[in-house]
Amino acid sequence: MPYPFSGAATPIGADDVLRVAESLGVEPAVVRAVDTVETGGVGGFLSDGSGRPRILVEAHLFSATTGRRWDASHPGISAPTWNRALYRGGAAEYLRLAEAVDLDREAALKAASWGRFQILGGNHRMVGFDGVEGFVVAMADDEGNHLEAFAEFCRAARLVNALRDRDWETFARRYNGPQYARNRYHLRLAAAYADAVGRDAAPGNLLRLGSAGPAVRRLQATLNLRGAGLLEDGAFGRVTELAVMRFQDAHGLLADGIVGPVTAAALGLPPAHGMA
Repeated sequence: MPYPFSGAATPIGADDVLRVAESLGVEPAVVRAVDTVETGGVGGFLSDGSGRPRILVEAHLFSATTGRRWDASHPGISAPTWNRALYRGGAAEYLRLAEAVDLDREAALKAASWGRFQILGGNHRMVGFDGVEGFVVAMADDEGNHLEAFAEFCRAARLVNALRDRDWETFARRYNGPQYARNRYHLRLAAAYADAVGRDAAPGNLLRLGSAGPAVRRLQATLNLRGAGLLEDGAFGRVTELAVMRFQDAHGLLADGIVGPVTAAALGLPPAHGMA
């Protein structure tokens, strides 16, 4: 294959979310919230056409699994403690993975987190796979597998009640780790959930590409106060969408270019603004 770890890369569907949410007994908006925070709105596969799932290589886990053997000689992929600075992101994570695979393939695959929900390879048994190789193949095949793995992980880790109760702090601590507060993980989950609820309740009451009218003109004027430099013509085109995405990204929101309740509130617009 032209790319290692590539597969069919089948995208997730709305029916997949509804089915898994029902199986867990949680609102679909809860599943969408976790998905939003974990993917940043970019999905579970790289956008380069390689068919490879998004990954992050955890150097501290590779180090622990291999007895610190490679810490001195390969500090970029083997380190005694977690260090965000070691991440390279996107396709570059596969360069880190290749370096680790050359040293210890099984340990490398287990030390990487995979797909939309960033499930660690080391947790493959928790999510229904006998070996990490089979888990990786499934992650490269279908985002529906990412979703099913997430559901199985929540069951095995006893996180379902936290999701049902929307206890974001408990879920964040046990899913994202002890650094969750520093990462604002629980707050991002709460915001993503609120946005998802707004969309589920009134999917037509959003401003997005193609929208037009006074509400869009008010949005453009508000963005211009923040230096966007938009033509206030009341037409939600690509330039307005890009300005919205830049604002969302700068404020830790899902950068999807859609103005829902959370983005409207962050802009200081009244709730009714996004409703017409």
